Amino acid sequence: MNQEIDFVKCSPASNMTILIMGELPADQHAHIASQIMDYSHLCAEQVGFVEKPTLPGCAAKLRMAGGEFCGNACLALAACLASERTLRPGETLEMPLEVSGAEFPVFCRVEKLDRDYMCEAGMPIPTAVENAVIPFEGLLLELGIVRYGGFFHLVIDNERFALEPAAAERLAKLLGVVSGDNLVGVMLYRPSSRELAPLIYIPALGSLIWERGCGSGTASVGCYLAWNGRDSVDVPVHQPGGIIHVHVSWNGGEITGVTIESAVGIVARGKTYVDDCIQYSLQGGNG
Repeated sequence: MNQEIDFVKCSPASNMTILIMGELPADQHAHIASQIMDYSHLCAEQVGFVEKPTLPGCAAKLRMAGGEFCGNACLALAACLASERTLRPGETLEMPLEVSGAEFPVFCRVEKLDRDYMCEAGMPIPTAVENAVIPFEGLLLELGIVRYGGFFHLVIDNERFALEPAAAERLAKLLGVVSGDNLVGVMLYRPSSRELAPLIYIPALGSLIWERGCGSGTASVGCYLAWNGRDSVDVPVHQPGGIIHVHVSWNGGEITGVTIESAVGIVARGKTYVDDCIQYSLQGGNG
């Protein structure tokens, strides 16, 4: 038995994002997302569920399938909500969003382009930024750790430590087990060219993806650069799917604000079908 659900597919820096529109039980999210992300289905890098907000003043609530925070999904939802308005090129719209993994509402600004949308989102400020040395497979990796509530990103200078993709994947999985966090990111960054290869591991979904573009990872790179240089940062970060711009404000010896910005395209919307989660749970499967 199939379940019919409404979706919108968005492309922030080619980081293909599916937004499921409508209220669905939270215990079904992981099951639905694992099907939808598959190459044989809608094929995406992440799935978010759009619900009615519970915080006053917010335009919508975004809950990611693994309960994690996702910057690009915020940009995607902002573009999706703006597309429901009759905006002409150059007109803007601002909105706060309630988002999983974020303690406070995420404020977004959208400008209508000729076809797509230029979207900006305020990002959570890290709870801690630090340097660390990690022994891993015979190496002593010097890296940055950018921590948030429930997840963290490693920032690795890939010009000093040329970590192979397979090794980065093993590192992400290892840290996912050891830390117990709901998301681990490994950001392979090349300072000279400002290129980023972002790897995201979500243990609850068993999802390990080299993303075409990563908004929260871009924010973490910006935060690490600002913290390490003790100065504000305003840089474009080049990723396989395009450019995400990050701005980090440094004031009084600390990070005081973080925003990311990228063009977002809406590539599809309609209905899709997934296996009924209730049927799987009755059979003792992973519903």
